[in-house]
Amino acid sequence: MKRRDFLRASGLAFAGAVLLPEVMHAQIRSQKQDLPMMLAHFNVSENDLRKVMTVALEKGGDYADLYFQHTFYNSLSLQDGAVNSAYSNIDYGVGIRVVSGDQQGYAFVENTTLDEMTRAARVASLIATGSAKVPPVKIGEGTFKNYYPILKSWEDQSIQGKIPYLQKLNEKLFALDSRVVKVNAAINDETSYLLYYNSNGELSHDVRPMVIMYGSCVMQQGDRIENGFSSRAARKDASFLTDNLVEEIAREAFNKTAIMFDSVKPKGGEMPVVMSAGSSGILLHEAIGHAFEADFNRKKTSIFSDKLGKPVCDKNISIVDDGTIEHDRGSINFDDEGVGVQRTYIVKAGELTSYLHDRISAKYYGVNPTGNGRRETFRNIPIPRMRSTYMENGNCTEEDIIASVKKGIFVDNFTNGQVQIGAGDFTFYVKNGYLIENGKLTQPIKDINIIGNGPKALANITMVANNLKIDQGAWTCGKDGQGCPVSQGLPSVLVKQLTVGGL
Repeated sequence: MKRRDFLRASGLAFAGAVLLPEVMHAQIRSQKQDLPMMLAHFNVSENDLRKVMTVALEKGGDYADLYFQHTFYNSLSLQDGAVNSAYSNIDYGVGIRVVSGDQQGYAFVENTTLDEMTRAARVASLIATGSAKVPPVKIGEGTFKNYYPILKSWEDQSIQGKIPYLQKLNEKLFALDSRVVKVNAAINDETSYLLYYNSNGELSHDVRPMVIMYGSCVMQQGDRIENGFSSRAARKDASFLTDNLVEEIAREAFNKTAIMFDSVKPKGGEMPVVMSAGSSGILLHEAIGHAFEADFNRKKTSIFSDKLGKPVCDKNISIVDDGTIEHDRGSINFDDEGVGVQRTYIVKAGELTSYLHDRISAKYYGVNPTGNGRRETFRNIPIPRMRSTYMENGNCTEEDIIASVKKGIFVDNFTNGQVQIGAGDFTFYVKNGYLIENGKLTQPIKDINIIGNGPKALANITMVANNLKIDQGAWTCGKDGQGCPVSQGLPSVLVKQLTVGGL
């Protein structure tokens, strides 16, 4: 049965919105699906899983797994004062992986008929050679804590229920200042149903919600035009949408834009840089976090590959990768290899204590996986990825840090950058911040680059404030052609020296 046939046979229709039959709709309303309901959702039985697994291992692979995914995605956007675009999509299929040594065979199909799954399993099995292995007869169901309970499903939220929030955001932004000339806004939501089975007999299932609300504005003052934006994202149900959220996004997008009219581009050079709490965590994620992922270290391409158990920064610094923050964009109940998530210390008191592991890297290092095996969809092989990565609080205030700097910059709003994973060299674009002069924030600044090396920047952090903030923006991490939702955070920190690209 092809994907189009599956949609038709299930009673689904696609014409700008997803229409669901009552039997499936009732199933979708509750996250508390038991195993029989989830098996029925994918139209498979435990016996089907065992048959497919037998084929996957018929050439002697060491390990195999099946990853089922069914995702409903909706997008609604506003431009020029009107909600004028709506889009929906359904994605469905299963990925089958066979591991033999350090090699992986992978195949996927966009349906779950036994014949098609068997053919895909046979393709994936070609990576292995040797005698056949028989999967376990008994299947054990995994149980995990739920970090994103669903009480008000997105599938019960109509387009008409979302439109007022976009309209309110549009109205609030225009009401804030006569210089606002254009507003864009969007709400994107999705619900993913997952079923996972491996050759150890482990069977797990989950329902993952996700939502993003975004607002941007363009302002004009004389001949000058500036723009700014704000976004909020969460693994949350439809209760995410509130008037308070609209107010928060509108105010932040406006503030980020308005300050640009008073900002200047500063002189460049090497100087102290104070990273603000929250979104500055992108530096931690990109310039440092990727280098802690175990596949880069296993392959010796990370600068930290020989640093495990050694000091890498000040003893007052601890860095965590966490999949357990309730409703956080980077949280998951279990990873995409069926491993329960945890709060993992990468750096503890300045010492590198753990890499971020999937099952393959954990086996290589002889440790337990850390719940960091993630994939974009059923079409992708899982690889070590971050979830929510942040530095723990320090023992001073942001004011203490700023007061300690005679001449430097305070960076507040990052947009993009480039990083070389192996060496850790980075360039980040900072949209706005402030000059620091004689221990005080003075002139707003904009459009600068900060250039440095991740491990050196980590070693050069000399002060850490007590104001940790996990940024709730719509961050997506790209790696090996795959995107995964993540978050990051940082208390305000002082990097004693970075190169600032300015005038």
